[in-house]
Amino acid sequence: FLTVTEDLALFQAKKIDDMISEDREISILAGIPMAVKDNILIENIKCTAGSKILENYIAPYDATVIKKLKIEGCVILGKTNLDEFAMGSSTENSAFFLTKNPHDITRVPGGSSGGSAAAVAGSLCIFALGSDTGGSIRQPASFCGMVGLKPTYGAVSRYGLIAFASSLDQIGPITKTVEDCQIVFDLIKGKDEMDSTSVEMPEIRNSKFEIRNIKIGVPKEYFVKGIDPEVEKIVKTAVKKYEEMGAKIEEVSLPHTEYALPCYYIIAPSEASANLARYDGIKYGYSVKKAKDLMEVYLKSKEEGFGAEVRRRIMLGTYALSAGYYEAYYLRAQKVRTLIRNDFEEAFKNVDAIFTPVSPTPAFKLGEKIDDPLTMYLSDIFTVSVNLAGLPALSLPCGKVGRLSVGLQIIGKPFEETKILAIGQALEEYANYKNS
Repeated sequence: FLTVTEDLALFQAKKIDDMISEDREISILAGIPMAVKDNILIENIKCTAGSKILENYIAPYDATVIKKLKIEGCVILGKTNLDEFAMGSSTENSAFFLTKNPHDITRVPGGSSGGSAAAVAGSLCIFALGSDTGGSIRQPASFCGMVGLKPTYGAVSRYGLIAFASSLDQIGPITKTVEDCQIVFDLIKGKDEMDSTSVEMPEIRNSKFEIRNIKIGVPKEYFVKGIDPEVEKIVKTAVKKYEEMGAKIEEVSLPHTEYALPCYYIIAPSEASANLARYDGIKYGYSVKKAKDLMEVYLKSKEEGFGAEVRRRIMLGTYALSAGYYEAYYLRAQKVRTLIRNDFEEAFKNVDAIFTPVSPTPAFKLGEKIDDPLTMYLSDIFTVSVNLAGLPALSLPCGKVGRLSVGLQIIGKPFEETKILAIGQALEEYANYKNS
């Protein structure tokens, strides 16, 4: 936790205690302790986005998801650590401190929602909210052995989320079980007049779900050189379990997968450079004390306020959007994005869900990749396509390499969160049945 909201938590808990003692009806999440990634605004609480530039920023209003959860009576314990402005895959880019993996404290919890995943895995709260721009809910959930849902783009309001890449960001839950994930998602989803990209979720017509009636696609492009052999084996074993349950397994092709990572690392930094231009040392946030003119205030405030990874991405994005390079980089990346989306649409004509690993490796050691940005970026190789295509995806624990968890990624059609959650729950129930 970067901030523990003790007064708020006690106030909320007291309110629920009073309702219970008065025998009033309470909601399913009333009194449930939760944590919030520190890039989601809670009124009158510090919101740093893991950055020195917002070290003392107090949120003036509640994010829509927070409003909804306050109405339900959740008890907010505090704000969790993250990679600065959600840029990273290990939570080592936080300007404040390292978060460690609760299953092995020599390893990272994943990122950028590493604090949220570690808090749930360490039983410091029942569930947490994270944000996912290129895998930032699913990858830490996988590393910490939790369930993480990245909803369809637009399914959950982004109002009150500090923007990183506006066409990719989504808020979602990290929980211990699929059932908990469904409960939280059902309460935070839906249209919000404060977010024009949010939509009303379509009604689910057929709620009767059976594994034996579904087809699962396994893309050949995701099981290639570079994936940890143990991870590959565990994910393929999970796929086999679905086959034992009666699902039909088919190989599918997502031919433009190899371009997803370079495409993402043009689009995301470009949008970040536009979104982070507002931190100018004038309106709010960190401002240098001594500067000879206005230009120096701008430059020095950003230089001192932003960390290395954020500065790197701002420079990449500004370059990609600059005159003479826009067509060569950003425009071309958007065209590739369309091809990636088309790949998924084609695959979903024949299958109900697509299974892949969440990450090519289990949780890596602290300090192992922090000095090599390209190696770090490769941690997101299996997750970024989903954000580029705007699809829902679930990270589900499906096995372990020693003490380290491995996640299965279940990708669904747009707005079919309920279906992928039901598919995930089938594996949980199957595992419990086998162990009983």
